[in-house]
This record gives sequence, structure tokens and C-alpha cells, in this order.
Amino acid sequence: MENTLERIALCVEVGKINAKTPYPPAMKGEDGADELTRKALEEGYSPNDILTKGLIVGMNRIGVKFKENKVFVPQVLMSAKAMSGGMQHLKKYFNDGSVKRKGKLIIGTVKGDLHDIGKNLVCMMVEGNGYEIIDLGVDVPEERFVDAVRENPDAFVGMSALLTTTMVNMETINNAIKAEFPQVKTFIGGAPVSSDFARQIGVDYYTEEPQRLVEILNQLTSN
Repeated sequence: MENTLERIALCVEVGKINAKTPYPPAMKGEDGADELTRKALEEGYSPNDILTKGLIVGMNRIGVKFKENKVFVPQVLMSAKAMSGGMQHLKKYFNDGSVKRKGKLIIGTVKGDLHDIGKNLVCMMVEGNGYEIIDLGVDVPEERFVDAVRENPDAFVGMSALLTTTMVNMETINNAIKAEFPQVKTFIGGAPVSSDFARQIGVDYYTEEPQRLVEILNQLTSN
């Protein structure tokens, strides 16, 4: 018999938001991450266990499947919605300190670039794995990145670009961050960038897909 946390993890993995949603068809009419998270709290599970042993487990599973090309963006989006359905019951525990985030990620699409699909997918995956997201949006200049780091000096920073004409702005942004906060770990991602480009401009990490970013963040926060 599956316990409630295992059922929550399954719901997130397959994108089962709540009992009303018909997706996935095989679970039509069954409770989803929404109802099961509420049930877990009623059963006495700690908010932290619900997050780390239920919701995050499910999000990690879908992340690995996405990395291995076993599922695609629509399935990840449904998993993220299921995750959000459960998280709504845990928000008050984040606010009172009962549940701790693993860390913070400041993220934005760099100056001159208005593309946000990749960035938004990263936000969902990273938040779904227990991190606080500070999303600066698109067309973000170096000043806004630096201001965000000033307000959150313990955060990691992720930069996204989809155009070869805008990826060059990553170097300017990274230099501005490192000049004031040399200890901050920076990441870049997006179609035109590479690990060689990251080394060339002094960025700490390049990742080509969200799950790899999650893995690196988990390594850094566990040290």
C-alpha cells in the first residue's frame, strides 16, 4: 500500500493536479497533488517531509525523464502545475520558517532578448526541487541583476539567451556581478551558448537543460 507521500510524488510525476482535472486519463476522478498534500498535513506528516519526500521526489523524476527525452515540455508543464497544487498548502510554512528552501536562484533573460520559454521551464524545475526563484523576466540589464544580488547575496545567478546577438551581454552582466560579488556562482544557458563560451566569459557553469542545473545546485548546497 502506497503511503501518502509516495502518492504525492506520483501525482507530480504524471501531472495529476487535483480530482477535477481529467489528466492523466488513467487517474481521472482520483485525488491529485492538491488533495493529497492537504491530506498529508491532516495525517500529521511534517511540511518539510511533504516537500522533500513527496513533491520534490516527483519533480525530480519528471526532470530525469525530460533529460533523457522520455517526456516533453507539455508533460513537464503539467507536473509543474501539480507541484503548484501541492505547494499552495505549504506556503504558510515557508513564511513561518517551518520549511526551509534549499537556496535561491536569481534568473533572467539577458538585455536585448525577449525569449522566456526556456527560462520559465528552468524556473519551474528549480522551484519544484525546493529552491526560491527570483525571476527578473526578460530584457534584463546588468544593473537589475546586480541589484538583485545586493538584495540576495547568498543567491545563485542564472542568465538565459536565445540569440547570438544577445549572448554577448552575458559577459557584461557576469563581469558586473563578479566585480562586486566574486563569491556568487553564475550560470548560463540557451541555444547559442556553450561550455567553451562560459569559460571564455568567466561564468562558473553552463547547463544545456534544467535537470542538470538542479543537479549542480544540489551539489553546491550540500557542501
